[in-house]
Amino acid sequence: MIRISVIGRLGQDATVNNVNGKNVINFSVAYSEKFKNQQGEDVDRTTWVSCAYWTEKLNVANYLKKGTMVYVEGKPEAKTYLNSKTNQTIPQLHSRVTSVQLLSSNQTPNEAPVQSDDMPF
Repeated sequence: MIRISVIGRLGQDATVNNVNGKNVINFSVAYSEKFKNQQGEDVDRTTWVSCAYWTEKLNVANYLKKGTMVYVEGKPEAKTYLNSKTNQTIPQLHSRVTSVQLLSSNQTPNEAPVQSDDMPF
């Protein structure tokens, strides 16, 4: 089994959709890293992961707001999409999410992070 773990910030508020009678929460997480390349130049790289969380616990979407830092676990899926402006096929990383943990929100500094399995909804 292949698993993916991502820590990053949400790029936009999560949306709740219904697909064939099942609920899915869609959101994207950005992971950023800084490093020096072989020429010694500073490089900033951001990787986006599109996430689909199939769950009946829809209230978790209320906490998944733009800028919130999360830890996401799931099954990775590689997909492509067609960029309509350049007419090029672009690879994209997706995760079929099994667990979400909020690392930042409106918590007070001493509150423990909230995991999706622990949420009372």
